[in-house]
Formats: sequence, C-alpha cells, structure tokens
Amino acid sequence: MSATWYECKVKYRKFDEASGTQKIKTEPFLVDAISYTEAESRITHEMAAYLPESEEIKITNIKVANFAEIHPFENTDRWFKSRVSLIAFDEESGKERKTNLYLLVQANDVKEAYDNTVSTMADTMGEYTIPAISESPIMDVFPYFTGEENDMERLKAFVALKDSTPEPVGIIDAQLDHDDVLAAAEEE
Repeated sequence: MSATWYECKVKYRKFDEASGTQKIKTEPFLVDAISYTEAESRITHEMAAYLPESEEIKITNIKVANFAEIHPFENTDRWFKSRVSLIAFDEESGKERKTNLYLLVQANDVKEAYDNTVSTMADTMGEYTIPAISESPIMDVFPYFTGEENDMERLKAFVALKDSTPEPVGIIDAQLDHDDVLAAAEEE
C-alpha cells in the first residue's frame, strides 16, 4: 500500500536567528495521512513538539502532494524534488513513451540530490532519465511509521488490532442455535 502524502502549509511564529527576533512564517510540511482530517490532526500534533505551549499554529492550506516516493538520507538537511522520466518503447507506434514521476529526495545540494536519486533508482529494470531536480520548499516530512522501536510497537499493536476478531457479547446457547437450524430446515 502506497502512502498518501499531504502538503500542509502552516503559519506560526518562528525565531529568526539572523535578526534575533520572532517572525511569523508560513512554511510547507509533508505529512503521511489517509484523509485531510487526519493530515490536519497530525500536523497539529507534530508541530506542537517544535513550539512552546503558549504558541498556536494556523493551517493555511492542505493539499495532496504529487510525490511517488519519499527518500530520506542521513546527514542531510534539505529536500529536493526530482523529476524522473521512465522510458518505455511502444511496439505498436514504434515510439518511445515517457512517464514522469516525482521523488522527494533529501540531500545537501543539487549534485548530492542527483546522486541520491540515481542510487534510489538503481534497482529499476527499465530505462529512465532525470530531466530536472529543484530544491523543494518542504521544511520537514512526517511519515506515519518511521521504523523506530516506539513506532514498531505501535505498528504491531495496529496490525494485531486489525487482525483480531471481535469477541461475542454474552453467552450463546449452542443447543438453541442447533434447534433453530433444525427448525428452519424442516420449514423448507
């Protein structure tokens, strides 16, 4: 199951290191969610960790992001949008067909973003080109499960709950059910 990413623009008061003052900023963040409502809830929860308790945020926009995949890399601090064109040969028309998909790749500069995109696409069987890489305004990405121990416990609890069957309420008399089945069979 692929993740649905929502881009949430958040307006909040942020400390500006250059001037040493608080400034109101509107910045985009990416959240993995299953609905707009969950995206709003998750971004509010995630942003609470960055702000003092008295500070409030205003969510100015939420939209579905057009990213096929998100690829974080260690020791990097910026996000880049890589456009990858998958090349397929159409045998009927004899022409090449290009299908664009967008990857969000973490890197320190454009060259590193290109290298990270190539390493991400290394297992791809078909041909592809990378026609464009640009720095994304995305400030941070909040996946639903990050793979940390705490999240793995949450994932296991979720899967256990999903796979569980509800327990019957009250005691069911097996003989009564058997008699009902026999009565229904006799009526037919």
